[in-house]
Amino acid sequence: MKGAILVGSFVALLASALISFTSAYDPSPLQDFCVALDDYKIGAVFVNGKFCKDPKLVKAEDFFYHVMPGNTSNPVGSKVTPVTVNELAGLNTLGISLARIDFAHGGLNPPHTHPRGTEILIVVEGTLMVGFVTSNQNNTNLLFTKVLNKGDVFVFPIGLIHFQLNVGYENAIAIAGLSSQNPGVITIANAVFGSTPPISPEVLTKAFQVDKKIIDYLQKQFWYNNS
Repeated sequence: MKGAILVGSFVALLASALISFTSAYDPSPLQDFCVALDDYKIGAVFVNGKFCKDPKLVKAEDFFYHVMPGNTSNPVGSKVTPVTVNELAGLNTLGISLARIDFAHGGLNPPHTHPRGTEILIVVEGTLMVGFVTSNQNNTNLLFTKVLNKGDVFVFPIGLIHFQLNVGYENAIAIAGLSSQNPGVITIANAVFGSTPPISPEVLTKAFQVDKKIIDYLQKQFWYNNS
């Protein structure tokens, strides 16, 4: 009897873990495609947060998007050009997206997270120092960092803070694949010091253990969005 209870508990725990795992990612599609549609008045069905074009009206162009080089003439020296469901309607319900990242010499893609997607990055040109920081599971936020050259690949687990810095002598280009049609991005400094409305200085002074003048200064800065 005790063995049966243990087996039952294990099965229930395993089922719960599987449900938690699957719910963390985009749901699997139940059709070949579901091209996103902004105008729901045209024959459409509402699926996964987007209206879908009538399959009889779908064209090859719905699955095509041309990515231009990004303009890196900005304060952080990088430009992220996303290709999510918002740019490429044919991605709807397919659970993937990508981004092109251009870096000027010394350019930085600042520390950020993707709340809904794991990222895999390949360096197309140049040399990047990349890294991510773990959650504090053992009261320690571990940093994993590595210098990547052309052809190298690195993975950033879902939801963890990560960054890329051009440490080479030339401009750099990278392509990132993400495990969501709309992974989202939270740039840490922008979110903390540039939110609307601002986070209370009382919260930030205690959180960062600094003088209020420093928080006031940071909140007055222009926090550039490179995506």
